[in-house]
Amino acid sequence: MMFFCAPFVFIFLRRIILLMMDVVKEVLEKSGFSEMNPVQEAALSAGLLDGKSMIVAAPTASGKTLIAEMAAINAARNGKKTLYIVPLKALASEKYDDFNEKYNQLGLKTAISIGDLDSSDPWLSKYDVIIVTSEKLDSLLRHGISWLGQVGLVVADEIHLLNDPGRGPTLEITITKLRSLVKPQILGLSATIKNYKEIADWLGAKAVKSDYRPVKLYSGVCLEGKVSYHPEKDVLKLPQEEAESIELAEEALSQKKQALVFVSTRKYAESLSESLCPMVKKSLSATETTELKKIAEKILGAIERPTLQCEKLAGVVRFGAAFHHAGITAEQRKLVESGFRNGLIKVIAATPTLAAGINLPAYRVVIRDLKRFDSGYGMDYIPVLEIQQMSGRAGRPKYDKSGEAVLIAKKPGEAEYLWDNYIKGEPEKIASKLGVEPVLRMHTLALVASEMISSKQGLYDFFSKTFYSHQYKDDSKLHAHIDKMLDLLKSFRFIKGQGASPDNPFRRASSLSSTEERLEATPLGRRVSELYIDPLTADYIVRNLGKTAGSRISSFPILQMISNTIEMSPGLSIRKGDDEKLNELIALHEKELLDKPPNPWDIEYDDYVRSIKTAWLFTEWMNELGEDMILEGFGVTPGELRTRLNNADWLLYATQELGLLLKYMDLIKDVRKTRLRMKYGIREEILPLIRLKGVGRVRARMLFRNNLGSLSDLRKIPVETLGKIIGPKVAADVKSQLNQPMEDEQETIQ
Repeated sequence: MMFFCAPFVFIFLRRIILLMMDVVKEVLEKSGFSEMNPVQEAALSAGLLDGKSMIVAAPTASGKTLIAEMAAINAARNGKKTLYIVPLKALASEKYDDFNEKYNQLGLKTAISIGDLDSSDPWLSKYDVIIVTSEKLDSLLRHGISWLGQVGLVVADEIHLLNDPGRGPTLEITITKLRSLVKPQILGLSATIKNYKEIADWLGAKAVKSDYRPVKLYSGVCLEGKVSYHPEKDVLKLPQEEAESIELAEEALSQKKQALVFVSTRKYAESLSESLCPMVKKSLSATETTELKKIAEKILGAIERPTLQCEKLAGVVRFGAAFHHAGITAEQRKLVESGFRNGLIKVIAATPTLAAGINLPAYRVVIRDLKRFDSGYGMDYIPVLEIQQMSGRAGRPKYDKSGEAVLIAKKPGEAEYLWDNYIKGEPEKIASKLGVEPVLRMHTLALVASEMISSKQGLYDFFSKTFYSHQYKDDSKLHAHIDKMLDLLKSFRFIKGQGASPDNPFRRASSLSSTEERLEATPLGRRVSELYIDPLTADYIVRNLGKTAGSRISSFPILQMISNTIEMSPGLSIRKGDDEKLNELIALHEKELLDKPPNPWDIEYDDYVRSIKTAWLFTEWMNELGEDMILEGFGVTPGELRTRLNNADWLLYATQELGLLLKYMDLIKDVRKTRLRMKYGIREEILPLIRLKGVGRVRARMLFRNNLGSLSDLRKIPVETLGKIIGPKVAADVKSQLNQPMEDEQETIQ
C-alpha cells in the first residue's frame, strides 16, 4: 500500500512546494525584487510558509515587511485570515495603502480597522487581511467577532513595543488572548533586540535573527566638527564647529541627498527648520520651488483658520525644509511626509515620534539631542533601542548604497559615552509592562465580561500565559494584584460573584472547583468593558451622574468631569496669569459642578485645577474660538487640540451610554448636545446648519449672521444670493443636499 501511495504523496508535496514558490515570486515581483535577501531566506527556511510561528529580529529596512506579505498571501491561499497588528494609526494607513496597491489585483482583499472602539465591525468578515492597532483588536475581541475562528496568521509589527508602558500591555494581552482562542501562526517583527529569543520562547516560536541590511549603515559621532564612523571610513570634517546639525544637513544636500534631524522638543524642531531654510533653498530648482509652494498652500488650508504654527510650517516648506511633531495635524503630517518621499522637501527637523515605524528614509540621519526629560530622573540619555529606531531611517533603498546616522556630542567625555553606549553597545532587554494596576483593571474586567474567564483561578491561569509571567516566573505578586482588582471591580458593581453549583454537568475539568466562586460581569460592567475606558473612570462618571438624579445639566460640569479622568491626563498646564480666571470659573460654576473642588492643600487639587482649565479650553472651542486664538491663548497646537477633542468625544460618548444604561434620559440630551457642539466647535444656535456637508463652523456662522439659521431659510433663498455668502460652488452643493431627505442631526455624531 505504501508503495502505491508514495507517488501521490510526492505529487502532493511537489504541488505545495510550487504553490509556496509562487507566493514568494509574486511578493518579490510586486516589490521590484528578483530574489530573496538573507533575512527572507532565513524566515522561509525556518518554516514561514509551513505555518511556523517565529520572531524575526533584523535591522530596519531589511525586508521584514515582505516576510509578512508572503505569510499573509500564503494564509489567504489556505482559506485563512491575517490580523496585521501595528502600533500607530498612521502606520496602519501606510500598510493598508501598500497592501492594496500591490495585491488587490491578485484578489487579496485588505481592510483597515482603527476607529470606533465600540463596534465589532461585522463587515470585516469579507476580508483576507485586516490591519488593526492593538487597541482596536482588543476592542473587537471584547465585542465578540464571528469570524475569529478563520484567523490563521497574526503579524505583530514592531513587537519590541511590548516594552512600551503605554502600548505594550494591550499588545501582550491581545496576543495571549489569540493564542488561547484560535492558536494562530504568530509572526513577530522587530528591530534587533537583546532578548528576542526570550520572546520567541514565550510564543513557542522560532527565533530568526539577521544583521543583513540592504543599504549599509555607517553610525558616527560628531565632535568639534569631525565625524568618526563605525564601520570605519574616512573622517568627515565640517567647515566649522558651530551649528553642526545644519552643517551635516548641508553636506548631505551637496551630494543631492536628503537628511532627517532629530531633536528633543517641538520648539527645537520648529526653530531648527527655520535655521535650515537659507541653506536648503539654494539647492532648489525652479520646478521644485513651484511644487513646494503648492504643498505650502495645502498646509495652510488644512484647517479653517491657519494658526501661527501653520504659517510657520508653510513658510519653511516653501524653502524645502519642514518640521514634524505631534503638534501638527494629521493632514499636515501627510503632506510633509509625501513631500519628503517625493524629494521636494530636502530636510526635516523632527521629534523622535517620526522614528516609530513610519517609512521615511533619508541618506543622513542626525541625532542632535541625546537626552530628554524624565519626571522621575530629570534629564537622562535616550534608550539605545530608540536611538537605533532613529538611526534605522538612514539609507534610502533603491537610491543609496549606504546611509549615515550621526550623533552629536557636546564634549569629549560625552563623545566617548556615545561611542561605547550607542555605536558599539547593545539595545536594552525588552521587559513586560503588564504588572501595573490600570492595565490589570481594564483587562481583568474585559476577560470576565467577554465570558472568556469565569473564576479567579481562570484569571490566574490566563495571566500565567503572558510574557510577564514567562519573564518573571514568580506569579505571586501578579496574583495579589489580580485579587485586589477583583475586589475593586466588585466594589464598583462591575463584577459579581456567586457560588458554584457542584452538580453542574457542563463544568469543565479545568474550570471551577465545586467550592470556587463563579465570576460574572454585571450589565454595567459589560458595557464599561465594551466602551474601552478605565473602570476607575467609569465608576467616577457613574458616581457623578448619580448626583444629578438624571436632571438637566449645562456643558461646563460635564466637560470638567471628563477632563478629570485618566484618559484625559495630563490636563493643561497652568500658566502665569491663569489663576484669576480659573478661580472665577470655579466660583461661577461651583453650585453645578458634579465633582466639587478639593481643598487647596489636598494632593489632588492641582489635577482638579488642570481639569478646570481643560474644560475652559473646550468651552472656548464650543464658543467658536479659532484654532489660531486657542494656540495663542492656551498654547495648544492644532495637532494637540485634535487629540484632546478625540479623547473628549469618546468620553462624552461613554458618558452618554452609561447614562442610557442608568436611564437618565433628560441628562443624556445635554450630554449629546455637548458632544455635538464639541465635535464641530460651535454654539448651539447653528447646530442645524452643521448637518450640511461642506458647511463647517466658519460658513455656518456666516449663514447665521445673514439670517439663515435653519434649513427652511436656506430652501427659500435663491442659489445666486446664497453663492454671494458662501461661494457659488458650495451654494450649489448645499441646495442639492436640501432637496434630499436630511438625517436627524442627533444621528450625525454616531
